[in-house]
Amino acid sequence: MKTTIPSFPGIPAVAVSGRMNTFTPTETHRSEAGSFMMLMLVVIAAGLGVVALILRLFSPQIRKYAAGGVCRSTARLDGKVALITGANSGIGKETALDLASRGARVIMACRDVEKGEEAATEIRARVGGAKVEVRELDLADTCSIRAFAQRFLQEVDHLHILVNNAGIMMCPYMKTVDGFEMHIGVNHLGHFLLTYLLIGLLKRSAPSRIVVVSSLAHNFGWIRFHDLHSQGSYNSGLAYCQSKLANVLFTRELARRLHGSNVTVNSVHPGTVRSELMRHSTAMSLLFAVFSMFLKTPKEGAQTSVYCAIAEELQSISGKHFSDCAPAFVAPQGRNEETARKLWDVSCELLGIEWD
Repeated sequence: MKTTIPSFPGIPAVAVSGRMNTFTPTETHRSEAGSFMMLMLVVIAAGLGVVALILRLFSPQIRKYAAGGVCRSTARLDGKVALITGANSGIGKETALDLASRGARVIMACRDVEKGEEAATEIRARVGGAKVEVRELDLADTCSIRAFAQRFLQEVDHLHILVNNAGIMMCPYMKTVDGFEMHIGVNHLGHFLLTYLLIGLLKRSAPSRIVVVSSLAHNFGWIRFHDLHSQGSYNSGLAYCQSKLANVLFTRELARRLHGSNVTVNSVHPGTVRSELMRHSTAMSLLFAVFSMFLKTPKEGAQTSVYCAIAEELQSISGKHFSDCAPAFVAPQGRNEETARKLWDVSCELLGIEWD
C-alpha cells in the first residue's frame, strides 16, 4: 500500500510505502503491566503494614490521648438522688454506674424498660448495695414525659442531679408523636419539657445540678427558625448539629434564669464515643469501626458528665460548656443571647408551656 503525503507550497509531495503503524499489545507488554500492578499492590500493602505497626507500637499512647480527661473527684453522694435519661446503655449507663458507686439513689429513665432492667442488674452486680431504679420515659412523646414527671414527683422527695443524657443521632427523617422532627424533638424539646416539669423539685433540693449532654457538633449547627422541623429540606447530620446547638443555647439561657437559685446547669461534650448512638448511620458505623482505637469507651465518655455532676470546684459554676473535665470552646452561635432567648420562647410555644 502506498500513501502520499500532500505537498505544500515549496515542499514536494512524498510517497510513503508500507502499512500504517498501529500498536498491538504483546505478551511482553501485558507481563510488564501485570508486574507494575503487582509492585503497586506490594507497595500499598507494605505501607499499610508500616501504619499498622506504628499504631501497634504507639497504641498505649494513642489510647491514653483518646481517653481524654478523668473525673478525679472522690465526692460521695450518700443521700442524694440522681435522674439520668437514656441510662440503659453507653455513657448513660456508665454515668449511672459511677453515681451509684458513690452512694446515690439513681433513677434510670429509659424508653426501653427491658434494656434498662438489664443495665440495672449489671450495675447491682458490680456495685454492692447499689440503689438503682428503672422507669419508663419516651422523650419522643410529651404525654410519656408528663406521665413520668407526675409519678416521679409523687414518689420522690428530692432531686439533686439531673443528667439530660438521652439522644438520637443521624436517623432517617422521622417525627415524634407530637409532630416534631426527631432530633430537635428528642434531644432538645423532650429534655426541655422534662426539666421544666422537675425544676421546682430541683430548686427545693438545692444545691442541685443539671447536666446537659451536647456535642462538639454544635459548632456546625444553626437554629433554622424558619424550618425548625426540617420540613423544607432534611439532612440528618445538620439536624443533629442543630439539636446539639439547641442544647448549648438551652443551657446558657436556663443558667441565666436560674441565677441565685443554687441550681446550676452546664453542658458537656463527651467526646467521640463507641456507643449505639451511631446505629442509624452505616457509613459512620464503618468509619468508627476502622478508627476504633481513637474512640473513647463509654466509661471514658461519661467522665465529663460525672465531673459536672459532682466536682466540688463546680458548685457555683453555671452556664458553661465542658469537655474532658475542663472548660471547652463554645461556637459563636452558641453564645448568642438573642438566639438563646428566641429558642426558649419558641420551645415554650411548641410545648404549650409558660416558663418565665
